Amino acid sequence: MNKKITVSDVLRVCNGKMFRGNESLELEDFSKDTRTIRSGEVYVGIKGENFDGNKYFKEAINKGAIACILDNSVNEDEIRDYDNIILVDNTIIALQEIAKYKRSLYDIPVVAVTGSVGKTSTKDIIYSVLSTKYNVLKTEGNNNNHIGLPLTILKLKDHDAMVVEMGMNHFGEISLLSNIAKPTIAVITNIGTSHIGILGSRENILKAKLEILDGMSKDGLIIVNNDNDLLNKWKNENVTKYNIRTYGIENESDYFAYDINIGENISTYFINNKKVTLNLPGKVFIYNSLCAIAVGDKLGISLDDMIDGLKNVSLTKRRMEIIEKDGIKIINDAYNSSYDSLKASIEYLNKVSGDRKIAVLGDMLELGDYSKELHEKVADVLYENKVDILITVGKYVSYMADKAIELGLKEVYKCMNNQEAIDKVKILKKGGDVILVKASNSMKFDEIVKNI
Repeated sequence: MNKKITVSDVLRVCNGKMFRGNESLELEDFSKDTRTIRSGEVYVGIKGENFDGNKYFKEAINKGAIACILDNSVNEDEIRDYDNIILVDNTIIALQEIAKYKRSLYDIPVVAVTGSVGKTSTKDIIYSVLSTKYNVLKTEGNNNNHIGLPLTILKLKDHDAMVVEMGMNHFGEISLLSNIAKPTIAVITNIGTSHIGILGSRENILKAKLEILDGMSKDGLIIVNNDNDLLNKWKNENVTKYNIRTYGIENESDYFAYDINIGENISTYFINNKKVTLNLPGKVFIYNSLCAIAVGDKLGISLDDMIDGLKNVSLTKRRMEIIEKDGIKIINDAYNSSYDSLKASIEYLNKVSGDRKIAVLGDMLELGDYSKELHEKVADVLYENKVDILITVGKYVSYMADKAIELGLKEVYKCMNNQEAIDKVKILKKGGDVILVKASNSMKFDEIVKNI
């Protein structure tokens, strides 16, 4: 059942004030963007580093916003003639408190997903499995931060399950998100090297990811990748303290895949004597689907139904997206990059049929003192997987290029910017090539995909 909240509820949970309006007015949909806001939505003015959304409330009202939530720093004379303008100390904190209240109205399974890599694709696959039985709300794209997660929760209507993604790059961020979402099931996909430059060690990354438990009740379920060294160790040390289930393909696990066959477009494996077929490439999706099966099993979905659900997975764009053009296969994995995810992408590149394998790679960011070491390690992966041509853009990726040359990679090109890389690919490419495009999101490698 759709459980709506009112202006009165918002005033109470946010300690807000309003000069005029209807406290009984029901508030259903929320937006922070006047460019996309629709009639009937609530506008939340967010103040960022380079803009102040509070200044655009009149535009939101002109587009049909039924209420606005603004910082109380706005000029009160400007808002006195408008109905349902709610003033709060901080609109971001208010958004979080409203989401926390909305979550409290729903007694439903809430699955929270975190990990160094694979959060978004795991969330998408869990959604596909749960959708065979439940009306599921999920995080759209990667809206997994202190603003995106509350906005997701505020979309709860007649849903009877929810899957949310939780990201971070500092301590305390996932704790905040967990205490808003109150998960009943927590998933940790792996502990890698993403953000190691900020957090200092993989052990600290594990500590930050474990904050996902902060908002979960003691009887909640924790699902972890048993093949990840740090998660395996943590599980063994805490097996009597928490309700833990594991999945894996190397270490014996509660949800264990065997007889695995990873093809270019389709992967298959067996679990509990039943065959699973995935229309997804690469070993990483075996792990993600096992995780989804663990979640579905907990929520009472039969294995046969889950196998059907796994046949219809729709991944968020720019995650191992295969584009075929002029006889060339482009692997668009341009959303983000870390050592673990880049290694998996290069291994998949090796498996795709084609005449030449080309990697267009950019910087992996937030690695700090580990930048040189991890970029050089990628060169080893490129060499082991017989990549023919390496094209790089960025500062740190030069370490990778130099090491690749040292290892004997014949064609290595260092580019100063994306346009130079586009021009280089256009000169080099020919029918039969397979091209992997991958970098951290801020490198904007999407423009390379669109122009080659």
